[in-house]
Amino acid sequence: MNDTYWEGRSVLVTGAEGFIGSTLVDALVERGARVRALCHYKPYGSAGWLARYAEDDRVEVLAGDVRDPFLVDSAVAGTDTVFHLAALIGIPYSYVAPESYVQTNVVGSHNVVAACRRHGSRMVHTSTSETYGSALRVPMDETHPAQPQSPYSASKIAADAMVLSYHAAFGTPVAVCRPFNTYGPRQSARAVIPAVLGQLAAGSDVIRLGSTTPTRDFTYVTDTVAGFLAIGASDAAVGRTCNLGTGSEVSIGDLAAMLVRVSGRRARIVVDESRLRPEASEVDRLLSDNTLVRSLTGWAPQVSLEDGLARTWESVRAASGLGTAYVV
Repeated sequence: MNDTYWEGRSVLVTGAEGFIGSTLVDALVERGARVRALCHYKPYGSAGWLARYAEDDRVEVLAGDVRDPFLVDSAVAGTDTVFHLAALIGIPYSYVAPESYVQTNVVGSHNVVAACRRHGSRMVHTSTSETYGSALRVPMDETHPAQPQSPYSASKIAADAMVLSYHAAFGTPVAVCRPFNTYGPRQSARAVIPAVLGQLAAGSDVIRLGSTTPTRDFTYVTDTVAGFLAIGASDAAVGRTCNLGTGSEVSIGDLAAMLVRVSGRRARIVVDESRLRPEASEVDRLLSDNTLVRSLTGWAPQVSLEDGLARTWESVRAASGLGTAYVV
């Protein structure tokens, strides 16, 4: 991928204060883009990981909500490319408040793609491997059937379809980026890797998990972000959905054992029934086929799981006051 593509371009990132979004903002700034960062409005005024850009004219931080079509329209105006990452992503909460997922993930995505149509911006929409549900075949390419096994996955399936409909109906230049399980520094503690590492950093000798048998395809955050940038710069990706995954899988139980080893701690792993998904909602296996994105953009993951877990542990150690520098 030619990193000079982004130099001088005006780019909007929604969900910019989050884990992947803030890492994407950093990468765009490093490549010379002018970034407008739409962050979810909070009454206490925090910009999260983007707070360091408060006095930096390379990043314009906006507070708002993608459910507001008027605010979204003004945020998109004047941009070349929109990376749409804003979403409700917690699967457990989607069982409790599914309507909120429809409003943010479906209606919010419609607001963004409609604004891109009006203003002529290219849109890179963020999907999720959860749209596939449990693997019917592996590895899973982009033609794998969608299976709405949670209200969260159903909302993302609907959002993907809405965005792609604008390409089919109106020629809006959209691409759908479908990351598998992204991990790394800045990730919320609700996710399995930071949840385990947080317990280890706190000195726990018992690691509590949900089901340990499902397998996942884990991609380090800088590789996921490189995939976003590659898809955003590719004319060939317009109108397409592209998986971003490594093509390797590991069970949650084996992953937890790797994390214990990386940390140098001693701990045993136990299944906490309160963390289990409803049986029919559990996704048993996710393994990506990344052939399409490789062929269209040349993207390929660069960080091994072992290296990525070590980097993530160092970031958790630093955040916990246990020493070592922050690593990305």
